[in-house]
Amino acid sequence: MLVAALGFAIMGALVKVGATKFSSAELVFYRSAFGLIAIYAFIFARKLSLRTPVMAKQMSRSLVGFAALVLFFYAIAHLPLATAITLNYTSPLFLALFMPFMLQMEHKQNATHKSFAKKSLYGAVVLGFIGIVILLKPTFNNSDVLAGALGLLSGIGAAVAYIHVKQLGNVFEPDWRTVFYFTLVSTIGSGLWMLLQHFTAVDWSDLPILIGLGLSATIAQLALTRAYRTGSTLTVASLAYVTVVLASLFGMLFWDEQLTWSEWFAIGLIILSGIISVNTTNNSTKTTQ
Repeated sequence: MLVAALGFAIMGALVKVGATKFSSAELVFYRSAFGLIAIYAFIFARKLSLRTPVMAKQMSRSLVGFAALVLFFYAIAHLPLATAITLNYTSPLFLALFMPFMLQMEHKQNATHKSFAKKSLYGAVVLGFIGIVILLKPTFNNSDVLAGALGLLSGIGAAVAYIHVKQLGNVFEPDWRTVFYFTLVSTIGSGLWMLLQHFTAVDWSDLPILIGLGLSATIAQLALTRAYRTGSTLTVASLAYVTVVLASLFGMLFWDEQLTWSEWFAIGLIILSGIISVNTTNNSTKTTQ
């Protein structure tokens, strides 16, 4: 998940650069299209099969994930960036809320330790989100109600998509196949979305940004899929907040953005939430052994 966080942070930085020229629809399309080319090249070179016994679940994951992405970009277009990102990063909270109803516990432990572990992991998820709110300082106006509701819906959609990823992992679907179908659906969907808007011509100088956008997003998606497939769901969810920390540090390095003491405090809370979740999971594993 830390690899995924780094990949998404790099992707975010490239989106910031690309947004000076391209629309949101175009950026989603190029992110998806170059990612699709990369993942298909890997599949073709390895002579892997795209046939799956759970096509309905793959399509459901892909459609929900793409819908969440579209809602997120709508929120970005109509809300302050920090507010849109904060709403999208409610996904770990909704994941923690939905998980008991949609997933079985990943480790069978004794009742006392299991209860303690769950409380610690839920606490880590909430602590990390508090850090996100302090770091990003979201703001709302009365005119932002619709965009805010759709931004929140993007967080819910992302949580449902991650649960689908976990369920696909439980039936042994490989990471690359799940990412392939997601990028395929996202490429088709964003391509249709892009046709409804003004098209911006691509220059040769734009290719490094767009290719980097696709590759970083694809590597991040592969890492995220592997993380949710093989790891403790709530631990992975709490580590997802690290993306915002890395993005903030990139802002310092490349755009001379300065962090206040409260923002450093927020980063500390996010890191602490990750440490708590990892230590809880490690202790849980040792207990079961």
